[in-house]
Amino acid sequence: MGLFEAILFSVMTAATPLVLAAIGELVVERSGVLNLGVEGMMIMGAVVAFAGAQLSGSAFVGVLCGLLAGAAFSLLFGFLTLTLVANQVATGLALTILGLGLSGMIGERFIGLPGVRLPVLNVPGLSDVPIVGRVLFGQDLLFYLSIALVVGVAWFLFRTRAGLKLRAIGDNHGSAHALGVPVIRTRYLAVLFGGACAGLAGAHLSLVYTPQWVENMSAGRGWIALALVVFASWRPWRLLAGAYLFGAVSIGQLHAQALGIGIPSQFMSMLPYLATILVLVLISMDRRLTLINRPASLAQPFVPER
Repeated sequence: MGLFEAILFSVMTAATPLVLAAIGELVVERSGVLNLGVEGMMIMGAVVAFAGAQLSGSAFVGVLCGLLAGAAFSLLFGFLTLTLVANQVATGLALTILGLGLSGMIGERFIGLPGVRLPVLNVPGLSDVPIVGRVLFGQDLLFYLSIALVVGVAWFLFRTRAGLKLRAIGDNHGSAHALGVPVIRTRYLAVLFGGACAGLAGAHLSLVYTPQWVENMSAGRGWIALALVVFASWRPWRLLAGAYLFGAVSIGQLHAQALGIGIPSQFMSMLPYLATILVLVLISMDRRLTLINRPASLAQPFVPER
């Protein structure tokens, strides 16, 4: 039971940055914007969070710094794609490359330093319950925030007037604009939210998952988050389930190596990305389902004068 509890705990920890980054990207894509810069925003959140925690001595300050770093990068993306109407795909890729390079430069002085770990929030009495106690009531703040964000986004998108307007913009920005919905402002807010979530995901990597700074420590998780949004058919609850599935694959390969299973370590390390490709292939086979849920205006530029 102790081993099972440890595996379950590590799966939930590994899935948290995926949930945070993917739920932010889901809101962005629901507004009709495709942000391929999630990886760059996540790695910038990781290095700035680690730097903030080191310089202040507080992991909570580090989390705030990571959030602001992701939000700042998202505003740059929004200015280029929404104001200057630059190509969204090219801009997102450029910001990912910029984030990877800039994070390496910023984090050079922090390599090898011990991290400031975000404390665990133990709930008295509940944390001692066998098996599920530590898993559900002994997690860090960002874990609970990730669950709250999934619940909040699901409620916002499908239970509020503002969520209906955001989905309307994603489905047909021209019609939404004709009805008086502020398309550009709404998309800016969605992009800002997505960048802040990516920054929090990066902060979780450097303050919880691996409390230290390692160059390129996001290791493609931003791309997995993008795939998760498609895997979930742009639905928050499906996204949560998918994130824990990918978390299980990531942790499973580590435990398989620890148990000495005779499979090459390189193959085990590529399992999460192999699973991503497999999921995308399976999704593409049911094109009708994808088209039904996919925002019709996704990645299409909007100019009010046209």
